Amino acid sequence: MQRYVIRRILTLIPTLLFASAIVFVTVRLIPGSVIDLMLSQNESGAAKVSRQSLEAALGFDRPVYVQYLQWIGGILFHGDLGTSLWQRTPVSEQILQRLPVTFELGLLAMAVALTLAIPIGVGSAMRQDTAVDYITRSFSILMLAIPGFWLGTLVIVFPSIWWGWSPEIKYTPFLEHPGRNLAQMIIPAVILGFGLSAITMRMTRTMMLEVLRQDYVRTAYAKGLARRTVIVRHALRNALIPVVTLIGLQAPVLIGGAVIMEQIFVIPGMGLLLLEAVNSRDYPVITGVFLVVGVAVVAINLLVDLSYGLLDPKVRHQ
Repeated sequence: MQRYVIRRILTLIPTLLFASAIVFVTVRLIPGSVIDLMLSQNESGAAKVSRQSLEAALGFDRPVYVQYLQWIGGILFHGDLGTSLWQRTPVSEQILQRLPVTFELGLLAMAVALTLAIPIGVGSAMRQDTAVDYITRSFSILMLAIPGFWLGTLVIVFPSIWWGWSPEIKYTPFLEHPGRNLAQMIIPAVILGFGLSAITMRMTRTMMLEVLRQDYVRTAYAKGLARRTVIVRHALRNALIPVVTLIGLQAPVLIGGAVIMEQIFVIPGMGLLLLEAVNSRDYPVITGVFLVVGVAVVAINLLVDLSYGLLDPKVRHQ
């Protein structure tokens, strides 16, 4: 197991380096450079700053590959993600302040998704082609069809018009007031979790139907085992392997959805930080956020691979 984890981590390092290089170059191709924004804000200032002096001060007068090597070298040797071009504060500090917020939102959304998807998917498979099955399948299709940003906008607009109520805008940290924090986070988490639960629900149903037709399940029933024991100990564990894989593949979707939900509900997470950085062309913040997200996605998929051995004893990591 230990050799397998080390080997996986070593193979993922080139992937992260390649992804970081693409992001580093791509963000500089966004129309409207940060130099133009800074010069436009300096037009009314008493001391005029030339483009050449500003580029030299920010290090943009050097070739892009030199800038990238300096940036990636600072990360590898010093753990330094750079400094914000506008706030002049370390990028790592800004990310560490926002990361727990996004992590909480993602964790709540995934909990909502799995709480809905797995029991409903199993129940739908156990009652195939019944009214319950048709209702749950229709519900999953509906959740796939409804955009999360549209549903989030409706939750904000219509309750405020009809009942004079709207979600709390001022963010409250969890450690400061857990109840108020959960009351603010649960609505975007449920909306985000609904979208994630739809495809997981359908996958759970499909895999349960396939597993329930296997010979070893019929043998377990023939031995006189209780229905609950057969479903939980024999059928569900084998059906969950593709479902767990799907959950790992949904990690980028979860993070992307968190960006939208944070913008709609004004939650100060990494998604809102990323949008603010894109609007201000704060390149170090953009690349730092994308790098952290990339590491998170890689780590989640590594955990998914390791979980196969717990679900299926036949899978061995060597």
